[in-house]
Amino acid sequence: MKIIRNGSTPSAKGPAAFFTGNVRIDSFFQGEEPARAGGAIVTFEPGARTVWHTHPLGQTLIVTQGVGWTQCEGGPRTEIRAGDVVWCPCQRRHWHGATDTTAMTHVAITELLDGKNVEWMEPVTDAQYLGGEVVRD
Repeated sequence: MKIIRNGSTPSAKGPAAFFTGNVRIDSFFQGEEPARAGGAIVTFEPGARTVWHTHPLGQTLIVTQGVGWTQCEGGPRTEIRAGDVVWCPCQRRHWHGATDTTAMTHVAITELLDGKNVEWMEPVTDAQYLGGEVVRD
């Protein structure tokens, strides 16, 4: 068994190539082969979000704090809250992050396929981020 102790690794700033705004990444983890699952705890300050991206085997997000938004390309911007679990389908372009006024933290879990778990794309524009109605189901 392997335990990664809280605070044993420093927090990292989310790289500008993959995120807009202030993002902190904590507790990155990756299973040892033959396991494929890995992930991290990611905190988005208000207004922060990922760039458009896809995952070869999909992604699970577990929102642990705050309120955020997520959107699959062509679909509505949807509110996500602490306690929500979000499944992002394989190869589906999407983004996720905080709302414009509230921070959000989630655990992001992905699987490796041929050594890759994400395909990063272009930034989400402010018009895309703030555009349209927000679904609050």
